[in-house]
Amino acid sequence: MNHHSADEVARRLASIRRRIDAVERPWTHQVEITAVTKAFDPSVIDAAVEAGCTVIGENYAQDLLSKRPTIERLGPHRRPRIDFIGHLQSNKVRQLAGLVDRWCTIDRSSLAKEIAKRAPGAEVLIQVNATGEENKGGCRPDDVVELRERCTDLGLTVAGLLTIGPTGLPAEDAAPGFCIVRSIVDDLGLAVCSMGMSADLDVAVACGSTNVRIGSSLFGARPVPVHQEGDGRG
Repeated sequence: MNHHSADEVARRLASIRRRIDAVERPWTHQVEITAVTKAFDPSVIDAAVEAGCTVIGENYAQDLLSKRPTIERLGPHRRPRIDFIGHLQSNKVRQLAGLVDRWCTIDRSSLAKEIAKRAPGAEVLIQVNATGEENKGGCRPDDVVELRERCTDLGLTVAGLLTIGPTGLPAEDAAPGFCIVRSIVDDLGLAVCSMGMSADLDVAVACGSTNVRIGSSLFGARPVPVHQEGDGRG
């Protein structure tokens, strides 16, 4: 089976939407789906867009740069929003400016400063490490207010927060961290609460996620092991 055919991706996208709709929750907002194309070849973007995906998420700078021709070939009317959702070194920002529409993993002032320099006024999400795991990116929950103020001072638009559930634990164990991040989003009056991936999206949606990042459930198993730095966002 060709996992990357537009028909197959559309079928899987509809299945994910039904899964989201089945979650009992007090929120009535729409939950946006980011299609994570990490480690797949550029053709997957064509299939995703044809299937109705409006947001593409990429974890690694080199992967995204290799897909630039495919993205640009779509033209302004078909081009999806491009979210950068992986750990980002400041020295990669210059290469990605003009290609990334939303920078989703701001976890330190130095990165915010570089993005403000290369992409003035850009839309960003602050990444929060709500699990306390040392191998995860993100600032501490207590540091969000200060980092948001820094981003705003630099002229960046902070749309919301992003977080990742605990590694190697059952999906329900993500709930405490998700609830912490949702409460900060509410306290700060932000619009975006990006949390939840293929394995734990049900828990994330129940906790108030506005955006889930889905890779394998849309495109099947990744073709190669991903060895680069990152937190498995998708």
